[in-house]
Amino acid sequence: MNIAQKKRISFDSDRHRYWTLIESPLGELLLTTDGAALTGLSIRPSVAEKKELCQGENNEKVFSEAKRQLKDYFSKKREHFELPLRLNGTEFQNKVWQALQTIPHGKTISYGTLAQKVGKPGASRAVGNANGKNPIPIIVPCHRVIAHDGGIGGYTGGLDKKRLLLDLEAGREDAFSW
Repeated sequence: MNIAQKKRISFDSDRHRYWTLIESPLGELLLTTDGAALTGLSIRPSVAEKKELCQGENNEKVFSEAKRQLKDYFSKKREHFELPLRLNGTEFQNKVWQALQTIPHGKTISYGTLAQKVGKPGASRAVGNANGKNPIPIIVPCHRVIAHDGGIGGYTGGLDKKRLLLDLEAGREDAFSW
């Protein structure tokens, strides 16, 4: 299953009014906003996602701060993002996405630990599903959640991208530089 099948960005006039594509060490990133807050980030967007862009408006200006902060992050100059976000999900998904934002840079937790953080011990599979539907990866750091046995787990952007993000945050010398 490719990214477009797993995580399609549906363009409606409210949630994704503006979009931009930016280059990153992970490849191309697609950012969307409603004009007030970031609403989506897709790693290596598919051709189908790009075709849907014509339904929104390309506006580089509204993304200047997000671009700056992402560049700083990839350059190892930023550990926290300070951007307005609009996370549209179920009550449970929003709880999980909020909890993701409390995981410190360079640290990882298990899906089970995240389930406990959101008050649903034993719901690690449901937490994993919510984690996989995170509309703003990297900024809402779902890559910091791993399997209980230390395995990398899954990642919508691809396991190679998750490993690169974890290596970057761990300060590994062999992590990409940008």
